[in-house]
Amino acid sequence: MTIRTARAGDDARIAHLAGQLGYPASEEDVRRRREDIEGNPHHRLFVADLPELEVAGWAHVFFYPNVQSEPRVEVAALVVDEGCRGRGVGKALMARTEQWAAESGCDGVSLRSNVIRDGAHRFYRKLGYSIVKTQHAFRRKLPRRGE
Repeated sequence: MTIRTARAGDDARIAHLAGQLGYPASEEDVRRRREDIEGNPHHRLFVADLPELEVAGWAHVFFYPNVQSEPRVEVAALVVDEGCRGRGVGKALMARTEQWAAESGCDGVSLRSNVIRDGAHRFYRKLGYSIVKTQHAFRRKLPRRGE
């Protein structure tokens, strides 16, 4: 298995896996977003390649500085192809995330996981992560410019 930074040829697979995660996206959506991430030194989009399948999983992670605590890296999203789960892909992506966090001067990695993702919760606990709080997620859709 190889963990590397995402590149242009990965957009279709990343979009496919985003759909498996429950966030449908077109290849064009992913291309635009990946290019934005590539230009930001505080974000990484790691992919995992298996010998038989390029982009068996991916993780978008970002540097999260904040006033109330020491900076950390946060996992924005992690997904492993349904047919590749249980083969160490997620573990390898999280290990690369933790390595990048340490290289960035952080002493921690955080993530959020939907309450319905029991399998993901078991996975993260197995890696040594623990639940530190329960919260509500709020969001407001803003009108597009000119509307």
